[in-house]
Amino acid sequence: MTAAMAEGYDAVPDLERERLLRYLEAVVAVRRAPVHAAVAFNAVYFGYDLNGDGYGRSPLRLDDFPVVTLGERAAALPVGAMVCVATGSDPLYAEILYKEGAHPDVGSLGDVPAWVSGAPAGAEGPGRQGAEASPRRRELLVPDPNAFGPGLSLSPAQLHRLRTHRRWINEDGHIVIDACYPSREAARRGDLSAYADYLLTTARAQLLSPYVPVSLAELVGSTHDDVLRIGLLRLLDTVRRLLASSDLLRMWGPYAVTREALAACWRDTGPLGGDDLRTLAAAVEHAATPSRRRYGLAAPVTVYTAVGPRLRAFPGAEELLKGVEYAAAVCRANVTLADVVQRDSAQGLFANGARVTLDDAFEGGGVWRSHYPGERDRTGDPLDPAGRGWASTTAAAPGQVQEQDQEPVDAPLADDAALGLSELLHTGEDEIVWRLPLRLAHLIDGCLPLRSPIAGELRTAFGHRPVLRLELDHPGGSLDAAEAVQHTVAELGAGADRLTGVVWPLDFFPGLVVQLHWLRGSRVIRAVTTRLDRAVQIGHRVIGHCYDPCVLTREDAPGSDRNGDTAAGLGPRQLVLRTVRRCGLLTPDGHALLDRSGLPLAVYGRRPARTRSTALEAAVAELLAERLLEPAVGSRDTTGRPHFPARPGERTIPLIGYRPALIRVIRPWGATGSATGRMRGVQYVPGHLRRLLPERSASEAQRTAFREHCRRLGKADGWELPEGYTFVTQHTRGR
Repeated sequence: MTAAMAEGYDAVPDLERERLLRYLEAVVAVRRAPVHAAVAFNAVYFGYDLNGDGYGRSPLRLDDFPVVTLGERAAALPVGAMVCVATGSDPLYAEILYKEGAHPDVGSLGDVPAWVSGAPAGAEGPGRQGAEASPRRRELLVPDPNAFGPGLSLSPAQLHRLRTHRRWINEDGHIVIDACYPSREAARRGDLSAYADYLLTTARAQLLSPYVPVSLAELVGSTHDDVLRIGLLRLLDTVRRLLASSDLLRMWGPYAVTREALAACWRDTGPLGGDDLRTLAAAVEHAATPSRRRYGLAAPVTVYTAVGPRLRAFPGAEELLKGVEYAAAVCRANVTLADVVQRDSAQGLFANGARVTLDDAFEGGGVWRSHYPGERDRTGDPLDPAGRGWASTTAAAPGQVQEQDQEPVDAPLADDAALGLSELLHTGEDEIVWRLPLRLAHLIDGCLPLRSPIAGELRTAFGHRPVLRLELDHPGGSLDAAEAVQHTVAELGAGADRLTGVVWPLDFFPGLVVQLHWLRGSRVIRAVTTRLDRAVQIGHRVIGHCYDPCVLTREDAPGSDRNGDTAAGLGPRQLVLRTVRRCGLLTPDGHALLDRSGLPLAVYGRRPARTRSTALEAAVAELLAERLLEPAVGSRDTTGRPHFPARPGERTIPLIGYRPALIRVIRPWGATGSATGRMRGVQYVPGHLRRLLPERSASEAQRTAFREHCRRLGKADGWELPEGYTFVTQHTRGR
């Protein structure tokens, strides 16, 4: 791992991406189970050996692992957690590779009560959310008992004995526990957010160990919690996006499997092979289709099917669903169902009139909803878990409409007319100079607005549609010849004076400030960007040139890019971020604040169904926990208008705010060059451990350097260099 990976996927140079991807592909190929993005992170961060030792030579401290036991209540564990299964004799050390919901009401053939599909943790029945602030949920964990190599693995005979006793693991080698979550918000967090929380709390000693190949604190250059969290989330996202980019892998949610393994399974004619998977797909497709009736019309039917239990119904499948093979079988089945839906249906609607969609990606290995007759006007991704089973048992409040009829709306920006106004800098006899921030519409439409005085003089001199030359100067950026000098058409006198046919470079973004020069009487307009003294990073965007923070906040939101500007298809997290940035009260530094209680109305234009409001609130809690949003307090006057800061005498209200966090881009010592890339041929290498050859030992100088390295990472008295390793001090390599 490198420091660039802690800045986000887009900041990683191609060479580093390629090197990490090749390793990740090798990890997925050698492990018998699907590799979750969190597990892939573990492999890179803690050092997974591809030759059979696993984490056996890693710096992990076994005493730090949490202890779990079959059937007991325990703190919820994310995928990626490394645990100790307490047994009556030798402990079982394992890495959690996979988990799913194990609700007791799910039938042995995969039949699922409607209310269970998509139900939140702690739900007690149809439409009944439990009152506990710390909800519980029955979960099945799949551990990998061989993750730590032969030296720390139990023998097959020992594992068989543990399975037979069913006291610590069940007969399939899995762990079923009552998982306790600290809050409802924590139970709704995504896998990677939950794993980041786990690493920064329960497994903090593992995460910040100076014995790992490169410590997170070294990668982000800080031991502050907020910086560590941001860097860790970006590392996890970088790993996830790299897995998804591979041509050799297929993804099911956050799990990666090799295409070669999938193809081999589909060719297999034995249990859970291609024939059984095709049978499963046909069964789900026809699950709700009524039998032929002699009289009358068939009543609407909805059937929910859980993949994991359904696989157990196939003859000969029992032995193939033990251990980590269960996770592999579930992922293969879900990939098959997804392929059938995408290939043979129109947005989930099949020729037989049934609609098949994924309803819950977690419970029972994945719950698929089959409905007949299918809703022909339904839109949306059929593979986006909608939780319609739970929603169907939740009564809507008075005045609310049905969930399926609601789509997010994009109200016009309230401050659109005042956003990104041009500024006249100089008017002389020979030249006029002005500047403006580019708007998203300029980038999408390929245009550039002209100030009225300039447009008037151009129209007088050259007519209503003259051809003008636009010259772009982008210091520190890259322009090809077609972008540097362009022939454009000026539309003058039609109410919107502008240049059309402009080809903006791909690294131009909403809010980028351009300074424009026009020599009076000429057909040439020159546009120049201005470099910042030091590049900054806002979200995933590295910015090296002057920009308008207000335009960036409003128009660089989720769902806004050169392909369009819409909330359609966004998940709850992205909807929340988009709405706060577009609708919140805007300050000059780009800080946007929104009344928290008014968020659902701002997203949907009217009060949505309770399940949609709940999903938005869960997303808000997750974004606040990840510091992507921040809480604030404002006030509301007698007319209902919110204010910030809170005004004396007015009722205070909670606000949620988006503040563009400025993160300085770290460069190698003495680096120069473009603000958006590193100096070519130069790479900064953090301090790290390196394994020595047998019978070699580290010098005293390197032992001293390692102790000093530990002090910088927050260990005041330093740590001793482990035997068999030396310490490589930080340096740059290349030209």
